[in-house]
Amino acid sequence: MREDLIQIQENRKYLRMLSQKYPSILAVTDRIVELASHDVLPKGTEHFMSDIHGEADAFIHILNNASGVIREKVDWRFGHILSEEERDNFATLVYYPRQKMALVKQRVRNMEDWYLITIERLVELTRVMATKYSRRTIHNRSPKGFEDIIDELIYTNYDDSNKEGYYNTIIQTMIELDMAGDLITALCSLIKALAVDRLHILGDVYDRGPRPDIIIDQLIEHHNVDFQWGNHDMLWMGAASGSRACIANVLNIALQYNNTDLIENVYGISLRELAMFAQETYADCPVFTPKVVNTETQGAKEIQLFCKMKKAIDIIMLKLEGRIIQRRPEFNMEDRLLLDKIDYENKCITLRGITYPLRDCDFPTVDPANPYELTNDERRVMNNLKHAFKESEKLRRHMNFLYTKGGMYTRYNSNLLFHSCVPMNEDGSFAELTIDGTTYSGRSLMHLSESMARQAYMSPKDSAERTYAKDFVWYLWCGPNSPLFGRARMTTFERLLIEDKASWKEPQNPYYDLANDEEICLKILKEFDLNSPHSHIINGHVPVKVKKGESPIKGNGRLLLIDGGFSRAYHNTTGIAGYTLIYNSHGMRIVAHEPFTTTEDAVRNNVDIHSTSNLFESLDKRILEGDTDGGEVNKEKIEDLKMLLKAYRLGVVKPETIRPRAKI
Repeated sequence: MREDLIQIQENRKYLRMLSQKYPSILAVTDRIVELASHDVLPKGTEHFMSDIHGEADAFIHILNNASGVIREKVDWRFGHILSEEERDNFATLVYYPRQKMALVKQRVRNMEDWYLITIERLVELTRVMATKYSRRTIHNRSPKGFEDIIDELIYTNYDDSNKEGYYNTIIQTMIELDMAGDLITALCSLIKALAVDRLHILGDVYDRGPRPDIIIDQLIEHHNVDFQWGNHDMLWMGAASGSRACIANVLNIALQYNNTDLIENVYGISLRELAMFAQETYADCPVFTPKVVNTETQGAKEIQLFCKMKKAIDIIMLKLEGRIIQRRPEFNMEDRLLLDKIDYENKCITLRGITYPLRDCDFPTVDPANPYELTNDERRVMNNLKHAFKESEKLRRHMNFLYTKGGMYTRYNSNLLFHSCVPMNEDGSFAELTIDGTTYSGRSLMHLSESMARQAYMSPKDSAERTYAKDFVWYLWCGPNSPLFGRARMTTFERLLIEDKASWKEPQNPYYDLANDEEICLKILKEFDLNSPHSHIINGHVPVKVKKGESPIKGNGRLLLIDGGFSRAYHNTTGIAGYTLIYNSHGMRIVAHEPFTTTEDAVRNNVDIHSTSNLFESLDKRILEGDTDGGEVNKEKIEDLKMLLKAYRLGVVKPETIRPRAKI
């Protein structure tokens, strides 16, 4: 008793704060019971996705079908009752309830019977999905306004004749009130929310594909998600922070992939001034033709304007990057100072001891005596673009999500998640970066990178900290020891202006070869204090060339590389359309996906993404919630709550309310 009193007195201030949330003995007891019972439930399913690159339709479909988890449950529960075609229709309804019901109304005469049968089947599937969750969790994940109705439906005992009429009346009344469609949509939403307990996004939502904004909107609404920043996400974060070099790179990629609609129509950032400047400054420049052009919707004049705009922003980009390199010698990127290396008379450049002819040498805004200085017109264009990027309300909302939910890495349930790499040297040591006299490597480099990214967005305007951090964010995009880039150099200049593809090479960081060795993987895991026999490194960034026989499983199963090429631009390289990873209470499996067609095709013809599942780690003992990181947190919470309970009973902390005993 005396030891309890001493402990309570030492933590009295904290216990008083805790008592505001649990103001009575009953409230504390209720919470302890909830936490303790939750720990014996099976571990929730985790879903991992990486390198989505704006492919919103494919992302939403895989999010909806949970990489095949929902279809598996449909087949397991209804395989002996429904034909394959009926199960196809039912699964598609779960994925796209509104769109599917619109088609059903065109084909089905008796909608009342269809509603009745469909709701009963959805309730049964919801019951199957709900077995791993507490009743309170299911209530919290139910769509707002439908919590009580769904609770009654899924917890009604079918075998109880007293409740049969009650159950049927709920459904019949919803049909009579023309609310059956809303109930179906709510049930489908809950099924998808229960199929995956935690969603992990391993970076690169932005660039290449047309609608990263839709993906971010979906993630904002998700019930439980974390985000590991990718280099392309970081580029946009830098642009939103006001880095002109990052803005120029964002526009370079948008023009390269013919994706300016995202800039102008979604984020409301006008490119008119850039277009006018490019039109006035540059002659025809076919060398700068974007990778993606649509000759069906874009005429020759529009494509020509895009070429000029791309040349204009690319030259500005090279200047801005050069200025960062000059003022930040600690970045060790002097080899990327290229504008001053151009031989304008002979129209060539010498790089790494080799002289290459240039495809274009008409750079009217470049002063050979001061090649990295912006002209007045270039400066005006970039200042206005900087203002537009910082003032875009929708872009700010999306970046706020990335900063709130994201980071450089996370440790979750004994696994290490990050986008690209932990930079290493050839000998297996961690690569070092020295900033302001302090050397960073491994985990400390990750921490530095995250701190700098946050300072770039959140430090006071025009402060020295923010200015430096914005430059560092650009370094994270393309620096040689960046944990997000993972290459020795970014050869944008060479790809633009040199024909010889040998000059385009961007040597990978040794991490990607070294991590084939289990001992190296174990060294990295140890650096992040992960020593479980079931710990893994999970990252993306580098597409796995499946059609060449490359496997996503490396380091004797310690490393899982799940970038299988979500972006259409990579399909020919990888041979598939992306990997995802599923980690449930029984083990881990990698899922390889074939290319997605269209949402309309999926809804109208029940076309699911064909996926191949590879179970690579099966556990002898099923994992319970108490075995997870969340279980460890719950144990600490229970200990704190037990201390509060003792404080109430010993009279050290006064409860706000006291519930009287029930009369016997």
